[in-house]
Amino acid sequence: MSNDPQDKKFKKWLDILQQESWQLELIISGFAIYGLFMVIEPIETAALQAEIDQNVYKSILFQGLQVSWYIITVNLIAHVILRGLWIGAIGLRYVSADIDYDKLNYSPKFRRHLEKRVGSFDRYVASLEKYCSIIFAITFLLVFYLIGLLTITFCLTLLGLMLNKDEIPKWLKYWFGIPMIMFISLGMVLTFIDFATQGWLKKKKWTTFFYYPVYWVFKYLTLSILYRPMVYNFLDTRFGKRLSFFVVPIYLTGTILVGTGFSTSNYLTKDMNSNSYTANQSNYEDQMQGKNVFADRASIPSRTIYKPALPVFIVYGKSVEDDVFRFNESLKPDQDRRGIYSLFGDGTVSFSQRTNKLKDYLETLQEMYTLKIDSIPYKPTFLYVENPQKQIGYETTLDLQGIPRGKHVLNITRKDFREDSVYIRSIIRIPFWYYPE
Repeated sequence: MSNDPQDKKFKKWLDILQQESWQLELIISGFAIYGLFMVIEPIETAALQAEIDQNVYKSILFQGLQVSWYIITVNLIAHVILRGLWIGAIGLRYVSADIDYDKLNYSPKFRRHLEKRVGSFDRYVASLEKYCSIIFAITFLLVFYLIGLLTITFCLTLLGLMLNKDEIPKWLKYWFGIPMIMFISLGMVLTFIDFATQGWLKKKKWTTFFYYPVYWVFKYLTLSILYRPMVYNFLDTRFGKRLSFFVVPIYLTGTILVGTGFSTSNYLTKDMNSNSYTANQSNYEDQMQGKNVFADRASIPSRTIYKPALPVFIVYGKSVEDDVFRFNESLKPDQDRRGIYSLFGDGTVSFSQRTNKLKDYLETLQEMYTLKIDSIPYKPTFLYVENPQKQIGYETTLDLQGIPRGKHVLNITRKDFREDSVYIRSIIRIPFWYYPE
């Protein structure tokens, strides 16, 4: 069969597919919903891991996947419900045909109202069909919009990180980095205005000369070259235009409703950080097992310790390494290799260099950190480890001999810089019970 859009056979084939597309829609929706519920937990775990690791690029990617998951899932569930209602309406139409208002024998006022507002049963079936098809199509349009937004955000983040790199020449920052950030930021504003006004900037001749170059660049940045025909076909109808005005407010309202909760106390909440009076599960390793929970700054094995030794795991953070370089400048490499690297390039320090410097690195950390149980100070001896949640950090063990039974508080502090002065910064307080066997 020819794929020429002007071919009558091709058009007839498209008309047949259009009428039978509901079967494909239901099959795709069913499999997609099942698959979506299978992947949401790994996506949430990866997003939380990226946030804890301070990996900006992965955070953008997985947060975008989370938003896409909610958009697709909500829309497809709504589509299946409406399509099921449509199938039920088709079955009912086969049994009783159209609505017979004479048999209902309602008063003239109610009859006029129902004939005007409800109309024929065929009109109801047609409306359901229209909404089902639109919801299925707009689901993937919204995901493409989100992908475009994430692409632009990624570009801005990459440019912003480039400006913060000391290794980048100043001429490249001032003549490329800053102008590109300004252009992309202005382009985002203009593209959003054009999107919100349904193409107003494309309709005016006086806006063409400055918006067309922006449009030409952003059609690649937002990947709109893949879905533009669907957008314009959606907007060339009155129903499509009206619906597009309500899409964003509907999702904003849904987001607000999802973020609405119920509080049972003026002082207690579920997400309170650990301190002298509260204990958060993200600081106890036995509470994190099998859950989508990661260690928050530091962790100990349990809320109740039964042995006279207390292992303490401290999570690694990028800012910690910056302070290590300030306290021991000999550890600062000639080129900072943190960030994106290539498998085909030299993305990490060589094994011999790492081995030679690791001892000094950990010794500097040990000088920076002080651990206290109540008022008893401990100087740690660190060992680089990876915890069961795949977080990297350093571990030490504190001797609890002589510590009385009962409640105690582990207080972790470290030296930090404020401008040119050194001060002691409190990292976290973790309460625990000590009852040796």
